Amino acid sequence: MIKVVYFDEDSASDYLDVSSGGKIVATAEDVTERANKLRATMEGKLLAKLSWLPFIGVSAEAGLGTESSIAGQSILRKTLSNTILTDYLGQADEEQIIRLHGFRVTAPKESMAYMKMYTPYMIIAKTEQHGVDLARMDEALTSAKGYYEMLAENRASGEKCILRFNIRAFRNSYGLADLGRMDLTYHGILVGKASEDGLNFNTELIQEATTEPLSAADVLDGVQDGDGGLLDVYDVLFAGVEHVS
Repeated sequence: MIKVVYFDEDSASDYLDVSSGGKIVATAEDVTERANKLRATMEGKLLAKLSWLPFIGVSAEAGLGTESSIAGQSILRKTLSNTILTDYLGQADEEQIIRLHGFRVTAPKESMAYMKMYTPYMIIAKTEQHGVDLARMDEALTSAKGYYEMLAENRASGEKCILRFNIRAFRNSYGLADLGRMDLTYHGILVGKASEDGLNFNTELIQEATTEPLSAADVLDGVQDGDGGLLDVYDVLFAGVEHVS
């Protein structure tokens, strides 16, 4: 991988924790210890370099300790995040992780994901005449829904599936709108099935069942259960630009 666009750190951490039998806790403790040692080293080196200044004394050491503590926490968070990412990529070839490549990812019109792509821009719109505060719609969607479904279609075969993204897991300032412009490799876990029509905003709100369970007579008559129109749904753990040799 040469570019990370999306990484659902919490889900990946849970996956690593389950697959390793809780060893991720030990990893976190090890990273914490390393970060604390690094912070102490930074303090010592900086104080040694500035010791010739007359105003470097106890108060400066205390102030430096506070600032380095904040820096240390930042280093800890970054190091822990990168450790989880590295550990995850080391296990990404396991059969539970489905790799999807060559897919065009879009948000169907009138879907929640489609709305979420454009609501951030509504803050500049004049909304008095609409009777609805469009500027706050983005805030409402963020509060109401954490995962957004996008439709993925294989460019070669036309095969379709649904990819679910954690809106808070995008990295490097990317977002839903960028997915359609990039040729990415996606890592997902199969979590269920859903219809393409079910991505419609109104349908998702209503959440009405559109099929009834088959009776014994239906089974004997050879009636199909209708799953042929359902698409596989994957929770996406990772998306990035893969190195092509």
